[in-house]
Amino acid sequence: MWALHTPHNFQSSSASTHFRFPTRTSSRQPICSLTLNPSNPTKTDANYNQLIQSLCKQGSLKRALQVLPHEPDPTQHTYELLILSCSRLNSLSDGLDVHRHLADAGFDQDPFLATKLINMYSELDSIDNARKVFDRTHKRTIYVWNALFRALTLAGYGQEVLDLYHQMNQIGIPSDRFTYTYVLKACVASESLVSLIHKGKEIHAHILRHGYDALVHIMTTLVDMYARFGCVSYAGCVFDSMPVRNVVSWSAMIACYAKNGRPFEALELFREMILETHDSIPNSVTMVSVLQACAALAALEQGKLIHGYILRRGLDSILPVISALVTMYARCGKLELGQLVFDQMEKRDVVSWNSLISSYGIHGFGKRAIQIFKEMVSHGVSPSHVSFVSVLGACSHAGLVEEGKMLFASMVKEHGIYPSVEHYACMVDLLGRANQLDEAARIIEEMRIEPGQKVWGSLLGSCRIHCNVELAERASRRLFELEPMNAGNYVLLADIYAEANMWDEVKRVKKLLDARGLQKIQGRSWIEAKRKIYSFTSVDEPNPQMEQLHALLVRLSTEMKERGYMPQTKAVLYDLEPEEKERIVLGHSEKLAVAFGLINTSRGETIRITKNLRLCEDCHSVTKFISKFADREILVRDVNRFHHFKDGICSCGDYW
Repeated sequence: MWALHTPHNFQSSSASTHFRFPTRTSSRQPICSLTLNPSNPTKTDANYNQLIQSLCKQGSLKRALQVLPHEPDPTQHTYELLILSCSRLNSLSDGLDVHRHLADAGFDQDPFLATKLINMYSELDSIDNARKVFDRTHKRTIYVWNALFRALTLAGYGQEVLDLYHQMNQIGIPSDRFTYTYVLKACVASESLVSLIHKGKEIHAHILRHGYDALVHIMTTLVDMYARFGCVSYAGCVFDSMPVRNVVSWSAMIACYAKNGRPFEALELFREMILETHDSIPNSVTMVSVLQACAALAALEQGKLIHGYILRRGLDSILPVISALVTMYARCGKLELGQLVFDQMEKRDVVSWNSLISSYGIHGFGKRAIQIFKEMVSHGVSPSHVSFVSVLGACSHAGLVEEGKMLFASMVKEHGIYPSVEHYACMVDLLGRANQLDEAARIIEEMRIEPGQKVWGSLLGSCRIHCNVELAERASRRLFELEPMNAGNYVLLADIYAEANMWDEVKRVKKLLDARGLQKIQGRSWIEAKRKIYSFTSVDEPNPQMEQLHALLVRLSTEMKERGYMPQTKAVLYDLEPEEKERIVLGHSEKLAVAFGLINTSRGETIRITKNLRLCEDCHSVTKFISKFADREILVRDVNRFHHFKDGICSCGDYW
């Protein structure tokens, strides 16, 4: 946890007196021996202040508190060390005692000690007491305001910080560089669903007006704030305007790209960082984001190069980096390499285990994921919130309904973890995929918390698989209220209507999309060939090989039809002639990527493709055919899971 940042002259060393508030002693006492009197441990041959300070530094807080009543004139430094000891020993009761003694001695209006008390209460998770200290301090320097801003931000009270910041501006207290850092963090710290991006932009304007845009840590915090809100272009503008950048700045921008669906840009920026900077050497935080970008693109060769860089830099002992490596290999289709990295780890935390559980889950190996979960528990590692999301997701992909129910029930009974929205969403998905839609709906009705968009989205997705119009309409009504600007929900409902041949309803939903200015997310697929990553959207995009790819697909389609292939065109949301629908589905991005892989990779080489949406039924069927005719193993990772195609069979067993 951060300590309150103050100027060096404001620290607590005995030589730093320029910014220290006056103590009750006007002259410095001589340094004396600190030997305890054997006949009375509360008496010494020395100054009591020095004895208390010495005991605090030795970690003997209880003994220091015994001596405190015998010192008639405790100094500011004595109280400071007592407060810090309470934080260090995580003792709220002792902290309250010190606070009471401090107030009785007349130090309750000392701004310096007020900041220390607020920090102490923050670290002891006693925000109410931190607020009381602030409210009772009348000499409110910027340091006191900053201390409360920091405490409230760490506790997730972002809106309260911003309200206080507005109040501070009104009474004319000028902000400093730490103020701006805390209030920017407050914009994304609130647990409220209300976006505070407009507040962040206002603070950005204040920073520019007051000339703080040259400070690297403030601008880095701005990058991070915009990244958290998904405002990638704003983050990029701030980053580009920075006169000086450090490793934290570079890492923040790389993470912004990696976490906001821009993995290409993340890798490009990492290369730029390596080539153009000498002082900013990538650290473990940088490498985690770079590995996430490789995983997003299923860029196996790029990932191997990054792994080599990590080994050369000696970052292979850092747990978050190794956990990210496990995930990267699994998401690039090399589950065995991810397992090997995991097996070689000298120590593992819950994040490491979660990475492996999730890896087997997305590949459809649900039983193995459950086995690893049980191994984790047997090794004495307590499962986390994420552990259950991972293992329940694994059950969903593999259709392990009963196993999933037992794990869900064990959350509270065996591990004391109450289900969150994510866990309920997993259960709705598990039951819905297994066509137990009535039970999935019943779980939603019995939820102890408000179902969010994730829960209703899981139900709508299941209705899409099983074409349940009634439940789909119920789920979509809630989703249109919760996230009216999410085009995907409208498209899913239109898909369900199209499957049921309810074309008038399809037109109605499309009118809603148009009225709200929304567009269907364009399908995009990526493939890595010869250490380069290629992207495809449709047959209409400019690509020098497009005619060749389309010709290959037409030929393959003809051959497949001779062997029983029937195009599945229900994903086309237009009432068109069958031939036109076939032309549209033949141009899907994953088919183009498969054709590109057949032409541009060596015979026998595995073709690895990533898709940003759910794999459609026709692409699934076509890829099965191609894997057999071309005698190729084809790995496709869609937005939900992996599909291993080989010899005309998919690892999902047509259950996805």
